[in-house]
Amino acid sequence: MARLATGGLWPALAVSSAAAITCAAAVGAAAQTQLPGIVITTPSPVTRLAPASPATVPQAVSPAPPAEVALPALPVVAEDAFVALTVVPSREIAAATGPNLADSLQFKPGITGSNFAPGANRPIIRGLDTYRVRVQENGIGSHDVSAMSEDHAVPVDPFAARQIEVVRGPATLRFGSQAIGGVVNAINGRIPDAIPPRGFSAEMRGGIATVDAGVDGAFRVTAGAGNLAVHADAFRRRAEDYHTPLGRQLNSFADGQGYALGASFVGKDGFIGVAFSSFDSLYGIPGGEAALEGKRIDLQQNRVQSRGEWRLRDMGIDAVRFWLGASSYAHNELLLPEGALEIGSRFTNREAEGRVEIQHLPVRTPLGELRGAVGTQVGDRNARGISFEGDSLLEPARTRSLAVFWFEELQATERLRLQAAVRAEQAKVDGVGLDAADALVPMLAMGERSFRPRSASAGALYELPLAIVARLTAQYVERAPADAELFSKGAHEATGTFELGNPFLTLEKAHTYEVGLKRSKGQLRFDLSAYYTRFDGFIFKQLTGETCEATLVSCSPAGAGGELQQVLFQQRDAVFYGAEAIGQLDIGRVGRGVWGIDGQYDFVRAWFDDARDGNLPRIPPHRAGLGLYYRDDAWYARVGLLHAFDQNKIGENETSTDGYTLLSGDLAYSFKGDGAAGAETTIGLRGDNLFDEEVRNHVSFKKDEVLQPGRSVRLYGVVKLN
Repeated sequence: MARLATGGLWPALAVSSAAAITCAAAVGAAAQTQLPGIVITTPSPVTRLAPASPATVPQAVSPAPPAEVALPALPVVAEDAFVALTVVPSREIAAATGPNLADSLQFKPGITGSNFAPGANRPIIRGLDTYRVRVQENGIGSHDVSAMSEDHAVPVDPFAARQIEVVRGPATLRFGSQAIGGVVNAINGRIPDAIPPRGFSAEMRGGIATVDAGVDGAFRVTAGAGNLAVHADAFRRRAEDYHTPLGRQLNSFADGQGYALGASFVGKDGFIGVAFSSFDSLYGIPGGEAALEGKRIDLQQNRVQSRGEWRLRDMGIDAVRFWLGASSYAHNELLLPEGALEIGSRFTNREAEGRVEIQHLPVRTPLGELRGAVGTQVGDRNARGISFEGDSLLEPARTRSLAVFWFEELQATERLRLQAAVRAEQAKVDGVGLDAADALVPMLAMGERSFRPRSASAGALYELPLAIVARLTAQYVERAPADAELFSKGAHEATGTFELGNPFLTLEKAHTYEVGLKRSKGQLRFDLSAYYTRFDGFIFKQLTGETCEATLVSCSPAGAGGELQQVLFQQRDAVFYGAEAIGQLDIGRVGRGVWGIDGQYDFVRAWFDDARDGNLPRIPPHRAGLGLYYRDDAWYARVGLLHAFDQNKIGENETSTDGYTLLSGDLAYSFKGDGAAGAETTIGLRGDNLFDEEVRNHVSFKKDEVLQPGRSVRLYGVVKLN
């Protein structure tokens, strides 16, 4: 195979746009009678600031969450959000089984998981995944290669998170155009922003599960005095091959561990801090040849983050905030062909990212009070995928980005709020890609692609009678192709594919409109959303029908072919539309508590716009669920059914998938020790797939080879000291 450096640049592509808009503010679901309400706080780019206090750093004004010991989270309805927002609190994370963020999210409306392996389960939001879903920790990207392939894990363990948020819609582009589908943000206190009220706080959590003999545990400690706060946390988990209704799923084990250390200087006008964290994971790839060969991935990442805030409140500036992060990531894809480990390929990524936001003081205008912020974001990523058995999937590729954004919120009337935002960015991607000028003689060429996405969005909230709030958002989004989409050109054994990037891809453009109704107060609480998105130049992986060995030459018409399916990155216009609904009704009192019902429903349809019957592959099926719950200050109990319908709207070279019904149950008891500083303890028992159904996830590349876990019971506990 000839390797030719052509010199010069790839043809530069012109401008595009991507929509960025404000994030949601504090959210909560109100409980009735005298029970404490379920309130969950989320950050907002347009932050309403509290008065400064000499003792602690002031936080965004929002309802203070009650102690989580009393009530595990029920479905939450955002009280002040312009888009649908999903929040998973600490208690729900502790009850869930699995080492991935998606394990705690995949049965929420509009969200599922890729389910490639127990150790690699990436969130899919409204049918969109990989480079359209950004996963981050405390506002900084996860800095991995999980979007490059479904067998790659996200190096953020849910046990390291106090809370997981999923933001859809315009708010996502505050973090970049690579988040059209949504943002999954793991929030933790590794960089303390305040001194603990009593100078010390701690939490321990852990559990055991029957389906995979899983054992896990974690702790976090934060202490402080004067102006110094320090933090430490660690986790460890181990799980063997899990059981299915048809027996054990070979090579489905997953082990992981990690730790973090952080410190902050806290003053009356803000804080500044830094944290170091380390993450290690070893997991198997189940299904087919991967299981027979004992394929596994050994992953390690070291990460440094810094965050700070200065509440100036002068010269027209309310506050200045920054987020910085840098990481070193690597994983080896290992084989056990004859009992001896061999490295088949190695993936590395070194990445740095920073964001600064300046929030201006509220401005009173003839149209109403105006609040907003302006910011900038920079990024530098160096990724590589090396193969030791054939041509490398990705030669060194560097991505550099620079963006500026500006968003404003206007309180036009007592009932009407408006938002608008713009974002402009520039991305340059250097790499080595396929020059397809002569199909019989594959050539490689070095070059650079440059993109200039620009964004705009708008939204409105209007308060209707009966405490119902209507919302409407519109956005125009453009996404620059990622390094792997442009420059892939090698074998990927774990997925059984030979991937060919397209260096001539253009910007992916999306027009999205969303309407919603919500009610966050009263006995009946609900959130209903419907959306429509039209993509111009939707980037996807197309199976060509050709086969390859591990080299590029074998993929050409003159080659001999092989066992790997050839995949080519292509672009076509596409349409997505769907709806999501979640609701909760407190019916009445029983003893000291309240019982009620909850329900959910979601669906998404997607097809290529140039052929109405050309369905996109791997689109989740319709799902509907119903639950019955009881809660009081000490007890929480819930039993629920979630049904996934058959998926027959399938794409080219795809097979249909049967539906399934999941029965789940949760029982938890919480109590508090003596004294104001007594420990808050929760002990719970959770059951999943209690019918022991044969479950195949339609969005998983492994669905025809791998069953999802069967009946599982998990005993878990949480101890908190504040």
